[in-house]
Amino acid sequence: MRRAALLAAVAAIAGCGGKDKPAPPEVTAAPTEQSVTGCRAVDAGAVKPRTTTLPKPTAELDPAKTYVATLETNCGTFEITLDARRAPVTGGSFKYLADHKFYDDTLIHRIVPEFVFQGGDPEGTGEGGPGYSVVEKPPRSLKYAKGVVAMAKTAQEPPGTSGSQFFVVTGDDALTLAPDYALLGKVTGGEGIVQRIGEIITDPRTDRPDEPVLVKSVRVNAK
Repeated sequence: MRRAALLAAVAAIAGCGGKDKPAPPEVTAAPTEQSVTGCRAVDAGAVKPRTTTLPKPTAELDPAKTYVATLETNCGTFEITLDARRAPVTGGSFKYLADHKFYDDTLIHRIVPEFVFQGGDPEGTGEGGPGYSVVEKPPRSLKYAKGVVAMAKTAQEPPGTSGSQFFVVTGDDALTLAPDYALLGKVTGGEGIVQRIGEIITDPRTDRPDEPVLVKSVRVNAK
């Protein structure tokens, strides 16, 4: 049963907004004291879920450049090197959202141990998005190995569809996923922080972490 739930966890989540959304959860924001997970504890209700709609971007990443996204969280900071060669459209959209501070003060709303953790939803429900989607079919050879970062989508959307929600692979269970989720890049710094987030205890019925994980900011730099 748990195995089936793991494999369905990414496929069933929304990469963009939809109708009949669940009531927004109480989310957290202001860092306070250290929690038992090693993350900075955050106070519930300090950041409210929001609905943000942006025009669809047109810029793509330059494959001749290296783009590194730095994600600051209450658990620490980690880095994702965007795959500008194999995913210029997906990476361009992610950078566009980061440049507009879309990801600031959002939650990691889903954690499945030994599988993935997921964020990028301004509503904090798994139903939100930026008001647009892009499509870039991932490489057929793509394997969702530990450290790979890809974009979430609904089961009904075509392969490679993405809005704002992303997931970070934290275990081998994701290797069984078909290459349907748009590639974003790979964790190249702060692997210990990624592991810390992926090990936070969650409610197995919802995969929502018992302790809130807040993404304070996402910034993408090119060189």
